[in-house]
Amino acid sequence: MKRAHGTTPLFPLGALSAAVLLVAGCAGSSARHEPPVVAEEKVLHVDLGGGVVMEFVRIEPGTFLMGSPEDEDGRYENEGPQTRVAITKPFYLGKYELTQAEWTAMMGGNPSAFQKGAYRLEQAPWGRCPVEQVSWDDCQEFIKRLNDRFQGRRVFRLPTEAEWEYACRAGTTGARYGELDGVAWYTGNSGSSTHRVGEKKGNAWGVHDMLGNVWEWCGDWYGDYPARPVTDPPGPSSGSYRVFRGGSWDNDAGNCRTAVRNGFGPGYGDSGLGLRLATSAP
Repeated sequence: MKRAHGTTPLFPLGALSAAVLLVAGCAGSSARHEPPVVAEEKVLHVDLGGGVVMEFVRIEPGTFLMGSPEDEDGRYENEGPQTRVAITKPFYLGKYELTQAEWTAMMGGNPSAFQKGAYRLEQAPWGRCPVEQVSWDDCQEFIKRLNDRFQGRRVFRLPTEAEWEYACRAGTTGARYGELDGVAWYTGNSGSSTHRVGEKKGNAWGVHDMLGNVWEWCGDWYGDYPARPVTDPPGPSSGSYRVFRGGSWDNDAGNCRTAVRNGFGPGYGDSGLGLRLATSAP
């Protein structure tokens, strides 16, 4: 694992064992779930070459309550107060967490702990596993290279924290968008490993693995929620920590909830931390 010097998480994650991670491979599964049907015009495909294609799902505007109610089981104090948020613009969000194949196609290398063998893009069994051990700064370099390739025809970014939770909830108001074992890889079923993206059920938007597998960086600086309704909030203008959401393979059920939020310094990365991309919709 790599850790930025002097950084610590705001809230506890799972204990990570480097001795195990460096020899482990990303797990596969024979159990498959058919994803929700999404109309073709709602899906954006981005070809990175070499058989690697990123898929994005269109997320329509709407309003929601961000954060958790005070009586939610396992709630942390930083999940409130609940704030009414309006998302006024449609956007595309990665259907899956960014994979090791997608990262390597742009960056020429793979930092992930959960990998085996030589790189063969999607042909490698771990190619469909989420990339991890990437810092927020690493993500920005990936995004810069991706945007340079598309030369302004499309601009990719990390989702805002509000966009992330809005998309994760997909109209639901409870702790999760589905039954935990059916939608997430966490300590109760992960076997101490990441898993290929898309093997768990998606939410109503057709987005997979927003809970569990790996935490996902957001674009925002970490800060308190405003105690008033807000529209398209970009997060604080400055800070020391960047937000990440969703829980990971190494977290218990309490940390795999829609409202759970955490933060690290932008130079921090570990084997439970990855990303999911967003891009604006016309």
